[in-house]
Amino acid sequence: MEHFQQTGFPLCVKLGTISADSKADVFSYAEDDMVEDPLLEQHLAHWGIKVSQMEKTEKTIAEMEIDQNMSFDWSRIQEKDKVLIPAYGPGYTGLQNLGNSCYMASVMQTIFSLPEFQERYFSHADEEFRNAANPTQDFTVQMCKLARGLLSGLYSMEPKEPKEGERPPPTGVAPKMFKSVIGKGHAEFSTTRQQDVLDFFQHLLEVIKKEEHRKSQGKNDPSSVFQFQIEDRTLCTSSGKVRYVTRSDNVLSLPIPLDKAVNKEEVRKYELDQQAKEEEQKRIKKEAEEKGIPVPKVEATKEEPVRRRIPLLACLESFAEPEEIPGFYSSAINAKTLGVRTSKLATFPKYLVLHMRRFTLSDDWTPKKLDVFLEVPDELNLEFLRGHGLQPNEEPLPDDKPITKQKIEINEEIVGQLTSMGFPRERCVKAVHHTKNAGVEPAMNWIMEHMDDPDIDSPMDLGGEKKEDVNEEAIMMITSMGFPRQKAIKALKATGDNVERATDWIFSHMDDDAMDVEEPKQQVPSALGDGPARYRLKAFISHIGTSTASGHYVCHIQKGGKWLLFNDKKVAFSDDPPKEMGYLYLYERS
Repeated sequence: MEHFQQTGFPLCVKLGTISADSKADVFSYAEDDMVEDPLLEQHLAHWGIKVSQMEKTEKTIAEMEIDQNMSFDWSRIQEKDKVLIPAYGPGYTGLQNLGNSCYMASVMQTIFSLPEFQERYFSHADEEFRNAANPTQDFTVQMCKLARGLLSGLYSMEPKEPKEGERPPPTGVAPKMFKSVIGKGHAEFSTTRQQDVLDFFQHLLEVIKKEEHRKSQGKNDPSSVFQFQIEDRTLCTSSGKVRYVTRSDNVLSLPIPLDKAVNKEEVRKYELDQQAKEEEQKRIKKEAEEKGIPVPKVEATKEEPVRRRIPLLACLESFAEPEEIPGFYSSAINAKTLGVRTSKLATFPKYLVLHMRRFTLSDDWTPKKLDVFLEVPDELNLEFLRGHGLQPNEEPLPDDKPITKQKIEINEEIVGQLTSMGFPRERCVKAVHHTKNAGVEPAMNWIMEHMDDPDIDSPMDLGGEKKEDVNEEAIMMITSMGFPRQKAIKALKATGDNVERATDWIFSHMDDDAMDVEEPKQQVPSALGDGPARYRLKAFISHIGTSTASGHYVCHIQKGGKWLLFNDKKVAFSDDPPKEMGYLYLYERS
């Protein structure tokens, strides 16, 4: 029965009418009239529900406050109390809800409002359509298809009175195939359950990055506009020495410091008032029970709840506050001590996504959503968050002792047989390692299964002592023909030290200018980009509900100087965007 309840159909419709293992029956009855069960009480008793012994209870003040908050959230975020003007045309197309797919709709509407994603997936859609071998399973093709649907305007036409025999123009896009492809193989996104919008956003960027590296070595990767580096500075309090470490991220996750509320006194008075009402309700209930009379009904208040108002700037400052690390091992004193870590941004991306940690754990370790308003400015200057690395007056901590990896044993005989078949050596080494030297056939099957891996040809760290793995005799034979040493080394590595095949390989790669470079250049992560730390609010995604497992997501996006509300397939101009209730904020460098 739990399975039926998850489908969204009322339990009373099924009892006594269908078998508990027939999901098809549920859907066949869904559109019929409500079925009355004359033996409902007995059937409910089978599940431990004794209707005759149940009695209605009055809601507590706290419960009514939660209901009031929820009602306010739904109305405020979706702007239900306002008459919104619908928007039509290119870029104003909605996405039909496929069943708990609002998290996906909010993210896709947001990223396709950015020129980098429009250029990659809309402007080059025809090219991708022509070159796709299997369009239904090609992620890039499905992204282009969705971009065409959202940005062409073909599915967002102002409704007109249709003439006799005419069909009304289509409204909104139903991205069923895209949802299937993006969720393929994922434990959560392949289901119809509600998901966290942050998790989906990062999953989407990961898939985009992987696909673009597979197709173009990352040259056309639009997800790089979100990438930035965080600089972590750790101070050893015993020696005064420091260590700087950088890490990459695509979202800046911010705590919400409740003690930084700007309306503390107002909140305190409201909480005391609610507490007094709760005590009064308990007193009235107790007196009524003692007198044996019905408990007077408490009317729900229409008063708007008072919530803490936290400046977004306070959340940013909280992110940069020093954090103590007890038990930090210092290489300066070779012992554990107290460390102090401070985080700042080493680079600033073109688009900065801020994640507000509205979901947290209560004292009893149950998840809860912080019921707060955020004071969100349209413009931000984050220069105070810029990291500057090691300063002249700072001394770095000594390098930690290097950890020597255990050498990975590779059967060179199997590698040689595979390279003789024409497979590059790096692929063969990885295949032999992952198949545990089981033989040529298992290794060859591994290669065929992992041909599309973006790192299939990247060198593998075999551990042990580092030494140049080259055949000097073979190198001498090739260099005697007039080819540079570096080109000879690379050719031999690509052909399994086969001199004859290495020579042919060089002739087929004569246009490879990088072959003539004596020392290969290390790639610098320039794609991360950097620039001024001034930003302007471009979009935000809001969550309605008390749990990420339920509720609803909508997004507000600024286009042409005007704010728009994207609520599944509904798109309308926003009179008063609820910036204070956002979950994810997208800022664009100004």
